Amino acid sequence: MVYSIKYAELTSAFDIESRQISLPCSGTQILNMGFVSDTLSRDLYSGNDFSIAENFEFSYPVFVPAGISNKVILLLHGLNERSWNKYLAWAYYLSVSTGSYVILFPISFHINRAPDSWKDPRSMLKYSREQSVTRGLIRNSSFANIAISCRLSDDPGRFVKSGYQTINDIKLLVNQIRTGKHPVIPAVKAVNIFSYSIGAFLAQIMIMSDDEGYFNDSKIFMFCGGSVFSSMYGESRHIMDKLAYDKLYDYYENLFENDIRRRNSLLGRIASGNMGMAFRSMISFNRFRDVREKVLKKLKDRIYAIALAQDKVTPATGVIETLGNDSRFEVIDFQYDYTHENPFPRLSGSAAYEVDRCFDRLMNKAARFLE
Repeated sequence: MVYSIKYAELTSAFDIESRQISLPCSGTQILNMGFVSDTLSRDLYSGNDFSIAENFEFSYPVFVPAGISNKVILLLHGLNERSWNKYLAWAYYLSVSTGSYVILFPISFHINRAPDSWKDPRSMLKYSREQSVTRGLIRNSSFANIAISCRLSDDPGRFVKSGYQTINDIKLLVNQIRTGKHPVIPAVKAVNIFSYSIGAFLAQIMIMSDDEGYFNDSKIFMFCGGSVFSSMYGESRHIMDKLAYDKLYDYYENLFENDIRRRNSLLGRIASGNMGMAFRSMISFNRFRDVREKVLKKLKDRIYAIALAQDKVTPATGVIETLGNDSRFEVIDFQYDYTHENPFPRLSGSAAYEVDRCFDRLMNKAARFLE
């Protein structure tokens, strides 16, 4: 597969509003399936978040392979994504090479689970200028991250709430698949996971706290992810600005444990179960370290992580220390300029060939592990 060509083809063909998309010169189709999220009580939402209808009723794309298949891969994206464009070629490669259904499921308040204005440059540029009056000039603030930056600065609890809602939504989806109630995907026993960036963090917490057994037979491939929260550096013009990052880091490093112990704490309700304990153990290396290491050791044969040598958002050292030496991981480097946020940039000439080659190399590793 020539990544640069397929990227252009897929982004041109894809439309989240279309029920069915037939891809040219391929038996693969994309079906956009409807989903209703009703997994959280109203009082757990921050501010006016409960009024954002897009977060509760939305669609998610499913890549449907050409032939009969009993394999499924769930693809989880990174933080502050506003479209599926980056991931379409990833999903296509995984579907074609493994013969799997590939589900692109949006994290709460991301992609099409958020208002269109959050991804509109003109609206966000105006909003950014308005916010600068009260927030001041902040390093790495941009129209691309102003929405999430303001939301997390206002209430860092949104980070765990969003993850909690998303994991409950995914469990509902996986239960539909396992019991044969999904309208497109046949009943299967195992749903494998390809996770990237914060999606890997989400996948780890989900599988570490899987007391219902939804993921007993699942394998997880993690790309640019796998570290505890304290070793991630989310300040970026594409992710969140410095103020939001500093507040988020300070809250979960220094304030969260006290907050959840308060009487009638809303976040305490989230943190009280297995999912909450898994999240707490993934905040920093020494917090509930015995809990984290015990669970991850049991899961080590079902996890494969690949970190990038030049990744500044999720450095390889944090992934290695989190997973432990017994886990399956690799640190690789690409011979072109890349970032965590854009590991496969669209380049020209010989550089484009190198991107194509590295994409194939990475995705082939993922496909072989997940097939």
